[in-house]
Amino acid sequence: MVIGRQLVANALKAGQQLDRIYLDTKAQGTDIGEIKKLAFQNGVPVNYVPAVKLNGFNVTDHDGCLALIAKVQYQNLQDVISLVTESGEAPLLLILDGITDIRNIGGIARTALCTGVHAIIIPDKGVGALNEDAILTSAGALEKIPVCRVNSLMKAVDELHLNGIRVFASEMTAEKIIGEVDFTEPCAIVMGSEEKGIYPALMKICDEKITIPMKGDFESLNVSVATGMILYEAMKQRMVL
Repeated sequence: MVIGRQLVANALKAGQQLDRIYLDTKAQGTDIGEIKKLAFQNGVPVNYVPAVKLNGFNVTDHDGCLALIAKVQYQNLQDVISLVTESGEAPLLLILDGITDIRNIGGIARTALCTGVHAIIIPDKGVGALNEDAILTSAGALEKIPVCRVNSLMKAVDELHLNGIRVFASEMTAEKIIGEVDFTEPCAIVMGSEEKGIYPALMKICDEKITIPMKGDFESLNVSVATGMILYEAMKQRMVL
């Protein structure tokens, strides 16, 4: 942890990777305003919590502010895309929307690393924390595969489109099955939560909806399993080249 207003501000100014910042809901002052501004510039989520939550970290000198140091080193999305394309490969990216269970995130990361995914894209809010438990569940994959944290998945999709990358949304009711999709082209795959699926506005700007064929009338697959099925289809197509 980074404890106290000044130390958190210094960490942000130095570009230290932070997972998130916790601010007392009653904290005030110009230094708090500076922390909020720096957090926004650095893409670090800010959680506003009561003092009892901060005290729950077993520290007393936090002065209404503390931050958790990131266990995962986040990377810039455009930098990753540029690096992949310069290497002569077609980008294969994975977008996680609203997936909060760290066991699923860990399992997805393991599969993504094994199937050649170049980066996982996550939002700064509404996703499970990539903490020690997540890294453990991923068998260390989260420390090896690039992770890009963005403040808006909608803007991330726009950036992908500007780079000529098609975006496929996994949707159970879609007409096109994964075997009919060309995953050899530069592409990104969006996976939503099991409860709510993909955010409707995000779904709307995706290029195409795809589905996994299933026998029988059971309605859902675990999101980690479903991701694995789609990524192995993508890897199979790419290995043929």
